[in-house]
Amino acid sequence: MIHRTIRPIGVYDLRGLASYESKLLSLDSIRGYLLQIDPQNDNTTILNPNELPEIKYANGLAIWEQTLWFTRDHSVYTCSLADFQPRLFATLPFRAEGIAVWGTTVYVSCKEGCYIQVLNDKGRMITQLRPPGVGVESLAIRNEELWVADKEEQTVYCMDRATGEIKFSFLTPFDSPTGLSFYTDPTTSEELLYVSYASEKPFIRDDPNSDPPLELAWRDRTFIHPLYYAYNADGYYGLSNGYLIEMSYVEELSPLDPLELKNLQWRIALPSETARQKVRSIEAIGVDFTEEIQDGQKVAVFNFDHLKPYEKRIFGWKALIEVYSIKYSLVPLDVEKIPALEPDLQQRYLIDDDNLAMETEVVREAAQQAVAGENNFLRRMIALRNYAYDRLSYRLTTKIETPDVVLSRGAGSCGEYVGVLLALARLNGIACRTIGRYKCPASPEYKGVPLEPDYNHVWLEFYIPSIGWVPMESNPDDMEDGNHLSRFFMGLAWYHIEIGKGIPFERIRLDGKPVDREQLSVGDLALNHVRFTILEEVAPSC
Repeated sequence: MIHRTIRPIGVYDLRGLASYESKLLSLDSIRGYLLQIDPQNDNTTILNPNELPEIKYANGLAIWEQTLWFTRDHSVYTCSLADFQPRLFATLPFRAEGIAVWGTTVYVSCKEGCYIQVLNDKGRMITQLRPPGVGVESLAIRNEELWVADKEEQTVYCMDRATGEIKFSFLTPFDSPTGLSFYTDPTTSEELLYVSYASEKPFIRDDPNSDPPLELAWRDRTFIHPLYYAYNADGYYGLSNGYLIEMSYVEELSPLDPLELKNLQWRIALPSETARQKVRSIEAIGVDFTEEIQDGQKVAVFNFDHLKPYEKRIFGWKALIEVYSIKYSLVPLDVEKIPALEPDLQQRYLIDDDNLAMETEVVREAAQQAVAGENNFLRRMIALRNYAYDRLSYRLTTKIETPDVVLSRGAGSCGEYVGVLLALARLNGIACRTIGRYKCPASPEYKGVPLEPDYNHVWLEFYIPSIGWVPMESNPDDMEDGNHLSRFFMGLAWYHIEIGKGIPFERIRLDGKPVDREQLSVGDLALNHVRFTILEEVAPSC
């Protein structure tokens, strides 16, 4: 059963989340309100009509029996639900953020201190746990598990609350998670994991004093949504909130020059079947196609016997796809004793088969410098990614240059990042391949509304022997302080649509032979139209 999104009424911000009886509690920290929210109808009640200075700009929130706990600046406070009079519990050396309480044990996250501090009922430190992410973290406890939502990583981690060992993790379907809590539905007794989100969203509003009478403005974006998840222990990955999406890819045949073409074959890759993506159906648009298998991937083949000058056609495919977020929970120890890469994968994925400039001095030196003698497979891949992120800045380009050129100029597009990472990884014996091709606009609130992406997109997968292909986003995933996020290292959000894994997305042939793209390209002949329609949310299963 898919539950509704909770949108509290009249709320500017949401910090922390706790379950109490049949309601949820959260903080509107901008105004210093403690909120009671009804998940059934969004009804929102301010529990402290008189503003409490200690709650204003507070961060985390927890509840144990009849006592409320919250954090603000370097302090941890408690108060009774009967009188709402804050009492100082402990002062920490760093800014306190998330908080969770279980009996006489208190857990407090501190991004600045790089720890989750564990306190006793006197406020004294028992131990410290290493935080799983690098951002601001919210906390919740379920039995022997400590659950952590990292705002910047957009990831929820399940940890052993005694040892801090990460059991598994899941990507959140939205950015900026600010709280999490387990909640039991009073009507069905179903346990739900709710996650709160708070950020700002741009919009265009009327401005009669300007010309044109429009201006860019920002509005608060606050809501609470269930996190649906399933973990596949054998595959080391977790799936979370997915969506049923109708995607169409259409070419509008509109040649720039008066070309007459005979025996034209137009090949367009179809959506892939993966652990996180299920294709329910595919149908033709405009012109029928035949389906072929190329290197294990499905391709739609359109045949045109004779195209006359300036002849117009619309052709393509429409697919119904289930897509989920995926996150692998692998650590370096998991890949210490992996087998050697299979010979067929060596021959195919350790070579320069896409103008990667792997023989150039610039690329070979970079491949050696990036790993700095590291032998562990996973640490090497992380080192390669971080090296590329440190050396390059992101920018859109009109032409995909080779990795030697990209490394020399220090900037590139997503396709150029992929080229650099492919070259560096392959030179270090790591099989990898390009994958893409589009991202659905991440706006599930617009169900049933046709959405169009701004650009196409590519990322990559690397192969871990005995485990399989693992995804990695190509775009830089950096924070302002220079830390590298790991949300899309071994993870993909639900809006990534996988098409034609490891094969060209689109190619044309004449008389059965490949066409030189310098002489005649797809872009010379047609304009593409890409459309997504989000139909409904779906829960994963493994």
